[in-house]
Amino acid sequence: SFFFFLLNLKLKMVDSQYYLPNDIGVSALDCGEAFRLLSPQEQMYAHYLSRAAWYGGLAVLLQTSPESANIFVLLQRLFRKQTPAQLEQVATAAGLSAEEYQAFLVYAAGLYANMGNYKSFGDTKFIPNLPKDKLKALVKASQAFQEQPTEMEALWDSCSCLLYSLEDRQKQLGLGDKGITTYFSGNCCLEDAELAQKFLDSKKLSAYNTRLFKKDNGGKACYEVRLASAVQKDCAVDGECESCCGSFNFEDKEFTVKRGDYAKLMEKVSSNLQQAQAYAANENQRKMLEEYTRSFTFGSVEAHKEGSRYWIKDKGPIVESYIGFIESYRDPFGSRGEFEGFVAVVNKAMSERFAKLVSSAEVLLPELPWPKEFEKDTFLKPDFTSLDVLTFAGSGIPAGINIPNYDDIRQSEGFKNVSLGNVLAVAYATQKEKLTFLEEEDKDLFIKWKGPSFEVQVGLHELLGHGSGKLFVQDDKGKFNFDQSKVTNPETGEPVSSWYRGSETWDSKFSTIASSYEECRAECVGLYLCLNKQVLSIFGHEGQDAEDVVYVNWLSMVRAGLLGLEFYTPESKSWRQAHMQARFVILRVLLEAGEGLVGLEEVAGQDGKPDARITLDRSKIHTVGKDAIHRFLCKLQVLKSTADVEGGRALYDGYSTVSDSGAHNFLRLRETILLRKEARKMFVQANTKVNGDSIELVEYEGSAAGLIRSFTERFQDDAEQLEADLLEMSKRDAPCWC
Repeated sequence: SFFFFLLNLKLKMVDSQYYLPNDIGVSALDCGEAFRLLSPQEQMYAHYLSRAAWYGGLAVLLQTSPESANIFVLLQRLFRKQTPAQLEQVATAAGLSAEEYQAFLVYAAGLYANMGNYKSFGDTKFIPNLPKDKLKALVKASQAFQEQPTEMEALWDSCSCLLYSLEDRQKQLGLGDKGITTYFSGNCCLEDAELAQKFLDSKKLSAYNTRLFKKDNGGKACYEVRLASAVQKDCAVDGECESCCGSFNFEDKEFTVKRGDYAKLMEKVSSNLQQAQAYAANENQRKMLEEYTRSFTFGSVEAHKEGSRYWIKDKGPIVESYIGFIESYRDPFGSRGEFEGFVAVVNKAMSERFAKLVSSAEVLLPELPWPKEFEKDTFLKPDFTSLDVLTFAGSGIPAGINIPNYDDIRQSEGFKNVSLGNVLAVAYATQKEKLTFLEEEDKDLFIKWKGPSFEVQVGLHELLGHGSGKLFVQDDKGKFNFDQSKVTNPETGEPVSSWYRGSETWDSKFSTIASSYEECRAECVGLYLCLNKQVLSIFGHEGQDAEDVVYVNWLSMVRAGLLGLEFYTPESKSWRQAHMQARFVILRVLLEAGEGLVGLEEVAGQDGKPDARITLDRSKIHTVGKDAIHRFLCKLQVLKSTADVEGGRALYDGYSTVSDSGAHNFLRLRETILLRKEARKMFVQANTKVNGDSIELVEYEGSAAGLIRSFTERFQDDAEQLEADLLEMSKRDAPCWC
């Protein structure tokens, strides 16, 4: 019978992984004070940028899954007619229990917060935690249904199956039979993605704002590359010598490049950016918005790059923002960007500490464990600020950002780092009873120093992590950016024998492991440099406090490595989250260092179910720990600098392997982690609206109902047209997914 208990537990666990729990944390992102300190002109600027971000963010629905846009419209229609409180009475009358109605609200909030029905962190599907017939009864009893029965019935039929389906392929995002993606049509596999990448490279086109659709043309495969743009016709654009659109023969296959993906949304983005221009603080902001507008109007990544150059030059603005097809974490091939847009206001106190860190960069970079030839010739001082988020549209909100992601700009012109202060404040507030896998005596210390230590880690990670290290390149003309007769590979003692050529970039070369590997390198830089007393005192930590910050930072990292197992899928042997894979790799490196630095054991919890304990010997951090990170970090950088993909893959995949053999049974530990995991919090964001000649900030309560209301009020002016557009865009591509 114990066996059946386990089997049952396993089935329940597997299922519960695909629900959002009823008691999930929902917190309001507070930016009231920051917003009120803005001048009327700055508030107007922030408002129009926010509108552009929210409209563009809806593209993520179409980038996530075939059904996301339809589910979004279904929810918007229900809640536009009846608030969560009003709908509750309908639900009770339709036979839903209080728990079932709460589960429905949590599902709706989750769909809005993730901009789709896959978790933005971990890429697994989530479904409503109530029976399908109960949800159907609620939909049918709603006012929206009473008023438009035929339309609502059709809408329900169009998405109800996929809304609940948990077939193997639908459980996570992925390519081909590995999962669901709408960056590629359903008939694409890895070979198609690779071929398309070669084609795009040959045309010097970026994949960031594209999707790929494969069609069968009389037994011959032909590919359509679709660019995100407001303009739908294929014409040459100002500044292009010829149009990038048209049909091309490549490696015996036909490729067509077309404009007009998400056209209706890109129109909205462009027009709001144009309105923001009138309130720009300076010429750089105006030029930046002009280029962004051109980018979203014509689908030009070159224009977006140009805009990003002006954005880098706009140092220390009061209202900071970035918008576009940015992060490529969710494209299974790793080169298409998901839309995101954020608007945030500077947090003065924290920014001062980051500025001090920037000005110490010249002293700190030589401390890193690689020879100086492997460091950039000159450190490009990035802007580094702490911001309070007003708007963050897309699939989720990170704690820190380092952009732009264009390597060529990053290497030679610079970048910016931002830490999102009000996100950190909410995300890392943990209650003691919810703190898993630590010794009792570590818990109070952990809670006390988690915030401050994470601030140090984020600063070092974004600035000296992503900002450090040189790539060895030989350009198209044969010129090297390093002296290949003199530079020695410290790992082999031989002269450097490989490098990037021509248009090769870090992402194109290391493709599927690039983003996680780079996150791992940046995390290691944070661990390594937080040991430096000067760094700690910049952040105001001295003496015993400084030692506690170091201890908690390292302890958080090894604990995060363990928690990372949640984001590993054993069936496909794949990782679903770049940062969590990186932290698991670091845990493995520190366990391998031995000498009792890190302890990890499986134990029985107080409830009798499996549990785990992770410990860190604080007396060995500066010796055993530092040495281990020193060696590993040097390897990571050398393989990256020299474009050694084979060496890099062997190293990184080796540490990323999750198996049941060896000193630790990580597959079994993964079950324990899943059993005891806490769901990620969801954020409720304010809205801004024009009121005469001023801007009003509308705030909501931190609850599922508050999150839902923020979304139903977000698109009030043109809700019906917008919903019709979304359904039309969704329907247009529906045949491509099966």
